[in-house]
Amino acid sequence: MENIEEPSPLRITPTVRALSSALRGKREDVPGVRVFPEPEKLWFKESSAKNLRNRDFLSPTTMLNTLYADGQVPPAVMSRVLSLRGSGVLPVAGGEVMGEGLRVRVDRPAAFRTVLAGGAKEYLKPSSQRQGCVVINCPALHPKPTTPSPDMLSLGQLRTVLLADHMGALLRRQGFVVSYCPILPEDSDIISFLRALGIDWPTGPADRTSEEREEKIQEALKSSPYREKETERGRRASGGGGRKAEEGEDGDLLRINLKRVFQEEGLLGYDPSLGTCTVHRDSVSHLAQLDQSTAECTVAMVTALHVTSCQDEFRQQQIAMLWRASGATHTQRHLVCGPVKTPGSQLTAAQYLQLRRGQMKEASEMKYGDQVEGQTWEDIIKVMTSATVRFELLSTVHTSPVTLDVQREGGISTKGPRGGVFVMYNCARLHTLFDSYQRGVEKGLYPEIPEGSQLDFSALKEEGEWLLLFNYLIPFAELLDQSGQALDCEGGGARVNIKTEQICKFLVSLSKDFSSYYNRVHVLGEPLPHLFNQMFCRLYLLRALRELYHSALDSLNLPPIRQL
Repeated sequence: MENIEEPSPLRITPTVRALSSALRGKREDVPGVRVFPEPEKLWFKESSAKNLRNRDFLSPTTMLNTLYADGQVPPAVMSRVLSLRGSGVLPVAGGEVMGEGLRVRVDRPAAFRTVLAGGAKEYLKPSSQRQGCVVINCPALHPKPTTPSPDMLSLGQLRTVLLADHMGALLRRQGFVVSYCPILPEDSDIISFLRALGIDWPTGPADRTSEEREEKIQEALKSSPYREKETERGRRASGGGGRKAEEGEDGDLLRINLKRVFQEEGLLGYDPSLGTCTVHRDSVSHLAQLDQSTAECTVAMVTALHVTSCQDEFRQQQIAMLWRASGATHTQRHLVCGPVKTPGSQLTAAQYLQLRRGQMKEASEMKYGDQVEGQTWEDIIKVMTSATVRFELLSTVHTSPVTLDVQREGGISTKGPRGGVFVMYNCARLHTLFDSYQRGVEKGLYPEIPEGSQLDFSALKEEGEWLLLFNYLIPFAELLDQSGQALDCEGGGARVNIKTEQICKFLVSLSKDFSSYYNRVHVLGEPLPHLFNQMFCRLYLLRALRELYHSALDSLNLPPIRQL
């Protein structure tokens, strides 16, 4: 018996590549071809509701004029475009050359059927799995010399902790083995604070020490070829922070020439003013924690990702080069966060969380009144507060500053298209919809949802339905892929720039478009048999959207709210 291959999930990137290949062809096949622009510039995917009314992909007139001497698409090329086939390629229904360029329309009923009839599971996870171990190091949580408390944590440092948590969830879903550094003491105030935000940071016994590993690091630095000898004094020193400097065997302070480390080992992107660093006790403790975390990795390829604030970047580069000088050869990348500004106020992380929680509880009481009591509502307010904080601090490009409104007289609206509350509210609306449908089934109003193969998906004609599939369900897997791809990129220097804001922006945009559609379309119609096909097609679409919400929220370590 032959093995029948499962069809590949539909993807945007393979479709654009296939369209580009069809348009470019081979030089000898297409008379009048002048030049060959880069493939990714030949086409772009439409996303606005206005443009999606008449096209899904467009090759602009400027591109056609670049490709062909007269700007006219030869019939043979047009035929290739319209008969497009391939793994992961969206089916083409038609196309024509208009004033704006060559526009192509997807066979939408076929796309709906392909994505939704099978349950859409392949669209809710990364398109490929990666290998390797990533140790996510958060300098803000390291002892200095004691474990930081929530009242010591600045908002900029809180941003790095949330980003570290988000990156861990994203990378783990892509197949990476992920561990976190440092290990924090069990039952400490900082662990209670992080758990209130939904962050499950690893813990160890409060009396856990790493003296043996610290001694090992100390000896490695003493014998490092980058150690500065007495005769090399006079070079510029750059202080290594901390409270007590380590001494060499001759009683002198232990100094490492960090500039030589990155120059001689060909490491790009490090600050040329690093100079010579005096090794301090805090630095050795930090290195021991890193060494322990990487030693516990069970795979050969290990990357240390330091998630730090711009204020602490220089200090973290020192730590990275000290670790290298001690003999560590792991790849190290730095994810640097911009500052968090609070005009007119100065709040610690603990005060900020307390403020947002109080505002969330007040907003809930104003909307739901006396219902807001008991453990269920405590859990809801906790999740909604966590969502608010995460979206406020993670929705901005990580290198850019974040400005927060922390005026106490302000509040958190449970309405309006912005932030975590709006996202969680719309996720809850989907759960409410399916609860209503299930009650209708129990009352005998509606039959059970049939198999997707029994439905005619051409019933999905409302423009919002295609927008939800084409802009969100289909592209989501490729969105999840991006963080791993950026981490794998070689030659980019010490800093790594990852589009960490994209999941938050994706969810806010999805919520706006879903809310618009849901307010406009009555999904659960009259219980009349001739209306059931369209209702079931819509339920298939919205069930896939519900799972999309869950998947995206999971990458933020946020559980869905099922009822509001």
